[in-house]
Amino acid sequence: MKTRAVLVAGGKGSRLHPFTRYTQKTLLPLYDRPVIDYALGTIRRGGITQTTIISNEHIGQIAKHVGQSLEGEQIHYVLEEEPKGVAQALLLARPHNENCRLMIYFSDNITTVEFDSIVREFSEAKEAPGCLLLAREEGHPEAFGVAVLDDDGNIIDVVEKPENPPSNLAIGGIYLFDETFWDKLDRAVEENGNSFSISDINRAYIAEGKAKFVSVGADTWVDCGTPETLLQASMMAKEGKLNPRPYRER
Repeated sequence: MKTRAVLVAGGKGSRLHPFTRYTQKTLLPLYDRPVIDYALGTIRRGGITQTTIISNEHIGQIAKHVGQSLEGEQIHYVLEEEPKGVAQALLLARPHNENCRLMIYFSDNITTVEFDSIVREFSEAKEAPGCLLLAREEGHPEAFGVAVLDDDGNIIDVVEKPENPPSNLAIGGIYLFDETFWDKLDRAVEENGNSFSISDINRAYIAEGKAKFVSVGADTWVDCGTPETLLQASMMAKEGKLNPRPYRER
């Protein structure tokens, strides 16, 4: 079963005002390329050829920059007319992404992790493989969903933005979900309403014993949603640590 990608590039980007009053935050520069090039590069190098990009009133700017698609690729652009939260943004992508496995990629997240073998194994699994979460050791994990581990190092819960984090493992904004994702989203929205977060989906997989995580290390994932972290990611890009290209260099 093929894995498709949903690239969520919505929201107001208020932490990056005044720039995001005029453009979408994924079009801000990381050194010499916009943020979205690095996100799309990660998706493409993972072997994913069908991607849905969700964004706000700046979706036209994104479409103008990204263009139609590469050869053998399909890109769908979806307008989020009003910011109604993560669940409603994801539901906009549903018509293009049912009966498949999914990479959900929140566009602030830039990583050096290469997903080609991970996505291939996930796609080729004969039984529904559950979910795979990207995790990072974080000095201040209280700003993220935080993993709760048992004594054997297995993930048993995810706590959203806790005041007293149960671990230093922040769960990042790049996820792989199997074909049961939409059913779990429907149930989570029904149970949690406006308080829904992506961690509700993760907990549903954890409850089934179908969640795994990959810890990527402190320097291989940057949430570049603030001026400070955007600068950090820009320095990584300048040093050649980040790859915006659709293919690995041979």
